[in-house]
Amino acid sequence: MRIPHLLRSPLLALALLVISAAAYAQIGISISFAPPELPVYEQPLCPGDGYLWTPGYWAYADDSDGYYWVPGTWVMAPEPGLLWTPAYWGWGGNGFVFNQGYWGQQVGFYGGVSYGYGYFGDGYQGGRWQNGQFFYNRSVSNVSVTNIHNVYNTTVVNSTTINRVSYNGGSGGISARPTAQQESAAQERHIPPVAAQTEHAQAARANPEQRASVNHGTPPVAASAKPGAFTGEGVVHAKPTGTPYVAPVNRAAVQPPAKPAARPEDNPVHPPAAKNEPEPNHAPAARPNPPEPNKPESNRPSTPPANERPQPERAAPPERPSAQPTEHAKPASAKPEEKKPQEEKPKENEKPQ
Repeated sequence: MRIPHLLRSPLLALALLVISAAAYAQIGISISFAPPELPVYEQPLCPGDGYLWTPGYWAYADDSDGYYWVPGTWVMAPEPGLLWTPAYWGWGGNGFVFNQGYWGQQVGFYGGVSYGYGYFGDGYQGGRWQNGQFFYNRSVSNVSVTNIHNVYNTTVVNSTTINRVSYNGGSGGISARPTAQQESAAQERHIPPVAAQTEHAQAARANPEQRASVNHGTPPVAASAKPGAFTGEGVVHAKPTGTPYVAPVNRAAVQPPAKPAARPEDNPVHPPAAKNEPEPNHAPAARPNPPEPNKPESNRPSTPPANERPQPERAAPPERPSAQPTEHAKPASAKPEEKKPQEEKPKENEKPQ
């Protein structure tokens, strides 16, 4: 039973490596308009030995907030020997797709974007690992010799054209393509951003001043000495350069409130209440039926009131009391008329005598 268990663990490890390499390659976000240009800022001083530089980048929140700047910062490598491959935006045919950064044995393809400070579009010239310790290139990295002694000086010749374009492909984007070495590096073991980097990006998203629609491409916090530090010592502001960025207008945000505004008006509609009211009004129209059993006391003249049923609906109560006294008055007058002719007959007989 132990042998299958031992065989499963390497298989699971390989499966996780393949999944991690694919999961952190691209994020399922496609934006129709390109991110702003890269801001210009100074690299803060390295806080201590073992920290590696991770350049800042434009991330995307949602349609209302748009792009926001995640400041560059120094981060402790999760393991000795790992290097950071920065995130970048690339044209995907129908929009710009975000490619997440990752840790690996080699620096992979990051769109050819020149982030500066060792990341000039291809690889990393800001330092290297040697015998389990990271050595910093002082010609590129801002390192204090009094605190960090594992340093060296190598002049880096940047052959790429210096620009501030922050995306690859599309209209006006960088035309760089991954090399064979970079493609092979993409298949190697990758580690996603550490917790400090994730919290750092979340703090940038929660800060409205980091949004490009607010700072117009010049974020107030362009870089920080440590992750999550947005105030105090070690915070670097961006330098204003060029034309301010203008975020595109979001037209879809006006449509949703129109639907709920119509729904409360449909609920209190009065026509359904009016339909319920006439029904009880028609029901009392059948009320003249109970008084009809009073009329059957004179069942013989009941045929005319059957024809007169529509009339009592218009003026039912006044006609009934008036009809009853008239019917009693007629039989009272008929009886005295019959007595009078009996008294007058003898008078007529006396005259001929």
